[in-house]
Amino acid sequence: MDNDKYLKGTTTVGVVCTDGIVLASEQRATMGHFIASKTAKKVYQIDDLVGMTTAGSVGDAQQLVRLVSVESQLYKMRRNESMTIKGIATLMSNFLNANRYYPMMVQLLIGGVDKNGPAIYSLDPMGGSIEETRISATGSGSPMAYGVLEDQYREDIAVKEGLDLAIRAIHNATKRDSASGENIDVVVITKEAFKRLDPEEVKSRRALLN
Repeated sequence: MDNDKYLKGTTTVGVVCTDGIVLASEQRATMGHFIASKTAKKVYQIDDLVGMTTAGSVGDAQQLVRLVSVESQLYKMRRNESMTIKGIATLMSNFLNANRYYPMMVQLLIGGVDKNGPAIYSLDPMGGSIEETRISATGSGSPMAYGVLEDQYREDIAVKEGLDLAIRAIHNATKRDSASGENIDVVVITKEAFKRLDPEEVKSRRALLN
């Protein structure tokens, strides 16, 4: 991925676990040095067991969420089965690449659980797509988040520990990156369910980090 991802004011992380994945983001939205929102949504559900995090232009991100959500539902209606995570990432990659001369200013993480197991893909504005087999982070706070993720990730990590790792990574990024802050939105996806953690649970887990 190119260094452009560091210029997008946000922090999102993805953690691949043995029994699912974790996607997380802080909720500050900025316009230059102005904090435009403290409750911005950056983690979206795009299929039953698939989520997507967004960094970059809010309008571009929301358009892409609508596009991929509709396409995944149409695929399910036609084939009577869900599109794979790789398939959704490829669809999004093709769309971004087709618009490379007027690029969508976004950095995306697409992840979930399908018949092949847990998976996360990272996509850049030009449509570049990489399967992340362990951890990934996007946005201006990603260098700080990676410091935590690289230090504490284990190959045998389960979602119970993975969500705490994701919270810790975002929490540390907000301490050093002025474009990242406020609350933390956390989604856990297993083969059973797509679950968005209650804000109070996230707050209590975060409080233990101080």
